[in-house]
Amino acid sequence: MHLDTTRVADIVSAGDEASALRYLQELLQTQGTKAIPYLSIIAPVYDEDESLREFVDRLLSVLKSLECSFEIILVDDGSGSSTKSLLADFVKDSPAIIIIELSRNFGHQSAITAGLQYARGTHTVIMDSDLQDPPELIPDFLMKAQEGAEVVYGIRKTRQESAFKKFCYYLFYRILKLLSSLEIPLDAGDFCLMSRSAVDSLNQLPERSRFVRGLRSWVGFRQIGIPYDRDVRFGGKPKYTIRRLVKLALDGLIAFGYRPLRAISCLGLGVSVTAFLLAIFYILQKVQLGLNPPGFASTMVAIFFFSGIQLVTLGILGEYVGRIYEETKQRPSFVVRRVIRH
Repeated sequence: MHLDTTRVADIVSAGDEASALRYLQELLQTQGTKAIPYLSIIAPVYDEDESLREFVDRLLSVLKSLECSFEIILVDDGSGSSTKSLLADFVKDSPAIIIIELSRNFGHQSAITAGLQYARGTHTVIMDSDLQDPPELIPDFLMKAQEGAEVVYGIRKTRQESAFKKFCYYLFYRILKLLSSLEIPLDAGDFCLMSRSAVDSLNQLPERSRFVRGLRSWVGFRQIGIPYDRDVRFGGKPKYTIRRLVKLALDGLIAFGYRPLRAISCLGLGVSVTAFLLAIFYILQKVQLGLNPPGFASTMVAIFFFSGIQLVTLGILGEYVGRIYEETKQRPSFVVRRVIRH
């Protein structure tokens, strides 16, 4: 049964409250589990055998304590058979759990995008399934939402990573802030709560190369951050390799600013001015003092230096052109194999 807008209009115009109540009860009964939940939880899953059961148990414990309707959307991003078996068990045990199985591994940001497309809740939470994002923080997110915030994001005060990764994350967010034309909160990951309006706005954005935390800032709405300590992984190995982290960083830097291109223009202008001044300097040396310009060594240094600048410039331009090419193909960010419900 679907909402009959004509019937609703007739009931409203007649002022028949009893009929309106009966109709709403009938609608809810026929909808069953399709009734809109208050809270949707999205968690990408990629071979999380060691942490997945603990994650679901802790998450269910928190959600049941909130005494509100909810759904848990676990996005299987091309996991192996053991993780798929675990996910199938969860669906059997709880009608609130939905599995979105992608046809292959499309990546963390695409998995989040898939979950957002299927989320139906009044509020939607995005979090990792490795328990680095604590489910116990969800009530604090909801409290801020009830106070009027439409987007509540977690700010990582501390993180349990190697010193090298900590430095890379720290450097990335500062470089992103420097180069981006958009104000993106420092040290804020994908862990967040969003209103229905914010989710709908994100779903309307057509980009294929997704940097969700940047898009979340771009759509606006009333936003606030909550500091938290990011826990160590409950089990297993990190799925974000150095190569994937570099790709994510490039997606963020290129998607939200033209300043790298402007920096190239400024660098080119600076090199041209320097070359012009050096030419004048060497001409004056020759005319006034009879000295010849420096020889082979300085020439080779100059050649290698400017060749390096040209290659870096081509690399930056190539990143922009490559992303333009990806967008023009208009391929979807993900392909869903099937949706598994209770």
